[in-house]
Amino acid sequence: MPDHDYDLFVIGGGSGGVRAGRLAAAMGKRVAIAEEYRFGGTCVIRGCVPKKLFVYASQFSEHFEDAGGYGWSVSGTSFDWPTLIANKDREIARLEGLYRKGLENAGAYILESRAELVDAHTVRIVAEDRSVTAGMILIATGGRPNPHAALPGHEHCITSNEAFHLETLPKSIIIAGGGYIAVEFANIFHGLGVDTTLVYRGKEILQRFDMDLRSGLHEAMEAKGIRILCHTIFDRIERRADGRLDAHLSNGDTLAADQVMLALGRTPNTEGLGLDRAGVETGKADEIVVDDYSRTSVDNIYAIGDVTNRVQLTPVAIHEAMCFVDTVFRDRPTSPDHDCIATAVFSQPEIGTVGLTEDDACKRHREIEIYRASFRPMRHTLSGRQEKMMMKLVVEAASRKVLGAHILGPDAGEMAQILAIPIKAGLTKDDFDRTMAVHPSAAEELVTMYQPSYRVKDGERV
Repeated sequence: MPDHDYDLFVIGGGSGGVRAGRLAAAMGKRVAIAEEYRFGGTCVIRGCVPKKLFVYASQFSEHFEDAGGYGWSVSGTSFDWPTLIANKDREIARLEGLYRKGLENAGAYILESRAELVDAHTVRIVAEDRSVTAGMILIATGGRPNPHAALPGHEHCITSNEAFHLETLPKSIIIAGGGYIAVEFANIFHGLGVDTTLVYRGKEILQRFDMDLRSGLHEAMEAKGIRILCHTIFDRIERRADGRLDAHLSNGDTLAADQVMLALGRTPNTEGLGLDRAGVETGKADEIVVDDYSRTSVDNIYAIGDVTNRVQLTPVAIHEAMCFVDTVFRDRPTSPDHDCIATAVFSQPEIGTVGLTEDDACKRHREIEIYRASFRPMRHTLSGRQEKMMMKLVVEAASRKVLGAHILGPDAGEMAQILAIPIKAGLTKDDFDRTMAVHPSAAEELVTMYQPSYRVKDGERV
């Protein structure tokens, strides 16, 4: 590499940027990493981690209800929102400290500042009003919630960012969106006792998930008391004199709530980075365009994670970071593998999924077999809760290869992570059938569905 101040300069201290910076520094490379807010990025600071803590908190209302069936007498329960916020903030601060410590121990130089490109090898440290040069530059600035600026009254709304820092828990909330963020927060707020309405423009929530999961979760959420309005959008949001909000809907209705939340997608953080000065190409959604190895249109500048708008998941950004280090510093060109990624939606009930949906499998294969089971899990039998669990395997008829697995119910995300291994490895339904069951468990259904529920040939059930 030419003589520069650093071998690698990382812009962005989220999961992907930190992993790349830490690995490269541990190899003895001169690494600097700049972050203008807090290390940990969306996942740790305002995403996956605090969201999962909120999910846990929201589940206790049902746990208390179910306890009676098991002989427990639970009375006098109450919930304190400020306590949850304070405890969450303490845990986030602890995790951020671990991210910093990992970088420091590896020998990376940390810059608490915004960083902008001056040219292909020069980066300006905004807080210090100085510039440095680097042989390689990695952009890992992530994304942010789409503010939906075209919506009149959008300035009165919150996003997932603000939801983690509300001073008081609202009594009512309306959430716009049908993706996993909207669905998860609808369940969180409802579980904490908030009157919750979900408004979505599509015909069913959770687009791109298997339809059985989508319709099953929709039914379960409505049974809990969450209102879901599909084929509906906001026309405008107005603030009342008393501080509450009126959401005017496309169907002519007006709903009032204490808070309105927009969960309408995310936007890559590329604005003001100086990409044009360096010659870095961006796409229609302002994402950074990269090749199979995460290289941008400039040879020495790479980009990973949500800023590339490929697959917006934390483990994917981390995987892309590791591939980047292999490609650039270990002379082992490695392209990220985005096929067959396990995903969880921490709704209530939970979703875990990996591989092809039934609809996608029908488009790719002439004949498939569907193995499907719906049952009340054992944990609900004494509590009296009627909520069903659903498990589904999508299998190619000719090869018997398991193409996808989809679960709705308790611990579905945990099961999806384990199922990702055999499905990624290309195992067959016969391999599943030869596997002994763990009894009694819900997961045993995955290896005891011996006969297909139905077959689909040329797109038609047979």
